[in-house]
Amino acid sequence: MDYKIEILLNGESCSFAVSEDEMLLDTIRVKAGLEGCKRGCDSGECGACTVLLDGQPVNSCSYLSVQADGRSVVTIEGLTKGTELHPVQQAFYDAGAVQCGYCIPGMVLSAKALLDKNPVPSSDEIRKALSGNLCRCTGYTKIEEAVQLAAERLGGGAR
Repeated sequence: MDYKIEILLNGESCSFAVSEDEMLLDTIRVKAGLEGCKRGCDSGECGACTVLLDGQPVNSCSYLSVQADGRSVVTIEGLTKGTELHPVQQAFYDAGAVQCGYCIPGMVLSAKALLDKNPVPSSDEIRKALSGNLCRCTGYTKIEEAVQLAAERLGGGAR
């Protein structure tokens, strides 16, 4: 049985017919055609599928699409303005925190959510906010530096 859901996807009102067991990741990637969130573990462990749901990071591989009905969803594609990167995205690039890029959309969205609620995070707070995102390439040092750089550029600055 299909259900009709309406979500605000990257600021645009969208309607989708979804099954009761369809994951938000599949709705976003297949039906909306936005492939920035990645399929990784399919169990909510790696964070590659992270999106912001009403401003909070969630693993879209383990979140039912019907649960998103009437809510706001932001994907990595929703952060850019034309060709202009969001300051968090730009900081990741400038700090050299991007290698293969598979985990980066989830990392950026988790970092954005942190900085939205805490513009001056400590190193421990940054590590905690990113703890649900696994990276096999960078070793996390450059990623933490990128979040600190983004905080500084956004007017906060890390402690």
